[in-house]
Amino acid sequence: MTDPKDTTPLDPELEGDLGAEYEFRGDVLEGELERARAEAAAHLETAQRVQAEFDNYRRRVAREAEDAAKRAGQRVIAEMLPAIDNLERALIHTEAGDNVAELADGVRMVLDQVLDVLGKEGVERIDPVGESFDPNEHQAVGQAQREDLPDGTVVEVYERGYRMHGRILRPATVVVSTGGPHA
Repeated sequence: MTDPKDTTPLDPELEGDLGAEYEFRGDVLEGELERARAEAAAHLETAQRVQAEFDNYRRRVAREAEDAAKRAGQRVIAEMLPAIDNLERALIHTEAGDNVAELADGVRMVLDQVLDVLGKEGVERIDPVGESFDPNEHQAVGQAQREDLPDGTVVEVYERGYRMHGRILRPATVVVSTGGPHA
């Protein structure tokens, strides 16, 4: 039995070969097609639901990572606030004309506080005086003639370097010896 709305032309050879069985087999095929369409729709719905769940998961993880980064930054800043307070106190004493030696001691204590906070975060200072020059951790900005030291020994540090968790944040800016024995 053919659908009156179906405008697909029938294959006369197929119709002739099947004869009376054509309508029966057509009904079976139409039923299988409908079941396949229903199954495909169910799979599409499942795929769309899984995609929506994954998109929601991805957004939630990104939001949580951003929140964690903000909280970590807040913790470091909160630990830096006492050092800022001490710097402000040092400025007040300086403006009041207090002893310069006390000011130097105060600034040194503040520096120690800041370095302690950075150390808790995994930051290490690179202070390579007396070590061999390492281009991975040092940046040479000059040379000094030193016959008493092996070539390539760091003799002066302009700026200390810093590393965090094994990664260089800033290389140490150094002066390197030359003219001595080769290392």
